[in-house]
Amino acid sequence: MKTIEESVVMAMDGTDPALYPFLPYILQDTWEIGASPDVVVHLLQGHCRNKGAFRLLDLGCGKGIVSVRAAAELGCSCLGLDAVEAFIAEAKSKAAEYGVDALCRFEVGDVRNRIKELSGFDAIVLGAIGPVFGDYRETLAVLSPCLKPDGIFVIDEGYFEDDSPYTHPIIRKKSEIMREIEDAGMEVVDEVVINAEDIEDADSRVFERLKDRCLELAEAHPEKKDLFLNYIRRQVEENAVLETEAVCSTLVIRRKT
Repeated sequence: MKTIEESVVMAMDGTDPALYPFLPYILQDTWEIGASPDVVVHLLQGHCRNKGAFRLLDLGCGKGIVSVRAAAELGCSCLGLDAVEAFIAEAKSKAAEYGVDALCRFEVGDVRNRIKELSGFDAIVLGAIGPVFGDYRETLAVLSPCLKPDGIFVIDEGYFEDDSPYTHPIIRKKSEIMREIEDAGMEVVDEVVINAEDIEDADSRVFERLKDRCLELAEAHPEKKDLFLNYIRRQVEENAVLETEAVCSTLVIRRKT
């Protein structure tokens, strides 16, 4: 099993866990990390059966944008978990800023351990956190005890169409993912695909800020210069895949009835 530091860096499209302590600095200019809050809130509104009174579990919540927006727009209660202490501190600050700190609770910790103590949620969001719990079948099986019988998963990830020649350490073929969901006794009940232009716009905004911060770190820590320059190169490569080869999708998954 990967360490939590390795998992977090991988979710941020990095390869070297030495990057982990620098992530808060690198991403200090970006609140939106991972899933699109607009898409997730839209899907929650359409599929959560207890309108305005449901409980949301946001795993790998980053700086809390999905939970804060969901609480502000839908009135739900949210628990956000993330391993990066600085991200959780910002999530709490944002919840207070948006006036939803009474609805949002954020905790620092390893989601793989914390989920063993949780249950009774109407929705679980996994926003581009990578295979922290394994493949889709393993992930759904591990997290099912946290979810009410009629609850939903909202999972934001990319995939390749089956006829794509591309391979990737994390991104998989669509048929593989659908088969694993089926094997878990679940089904996809909705999907939102983000168009390439919107992906490119979002990537561009984040990348320019990220690049500047990495260059600042490279200057401040010359002995680690390659670490930060390699991360910039990695971001360029990952953005190219997401913008031209992968399908960026948010799935709503529910137990079969």
